Amino acid sequence: MKGTRIFVLAAMALAAAPGASADLTKARAEQNLERRSKLALDNAAAELQAAREAYRNGDADKVPAHVTELGESVDLAYESLKQTNKDPRRSPKWFKNAEISTRDLLRKLDTFQQDMSFNERAGLDEVKAKIQQVHDDLLVGLMEGKKHK
Repeated sequence: MKGTRIFVLAAMALAAAPGASADLTKARAEQNLERRSKLALDNAAAELQAAREAYRNGDADKVPAHVTELGESVDLAYESLKQTNKDPRRSPKWFKNAEISTRDLLRKLDTFQQDMSFNERAGLDEVKAKIQQVHDDLLVGLMEGKKHK
């Protein structure tokens, strides 16, 4: 019974994996920039989970693709919020949501990196740095207001 349950869960995880990239396409198609940001961050969380599952199942060669889409999702979310041209201090809802989501992603990425073998950990450094920069920019925007660069 327990083996069957594990098999069913693994099959569900594998079935969900192809849909994950479709979610980023769905996010890109969203006209509302704030909702686009939310959809992209949801996709980022799903990609991180898919990367963890792939690594846990011994498919380490699939991890880089998931990590790449994770980074693309965070970039899309941040760019979408910037395109709204809203001041994060005056309209904080979506910016705060993104800040919390990126902080959560960083925490989970760090845990995932620690679970990996030492030789494979460097593969997450670049995406962690990118997400950390986005998180920091969101936090500064919420604390100091809109910066014109």
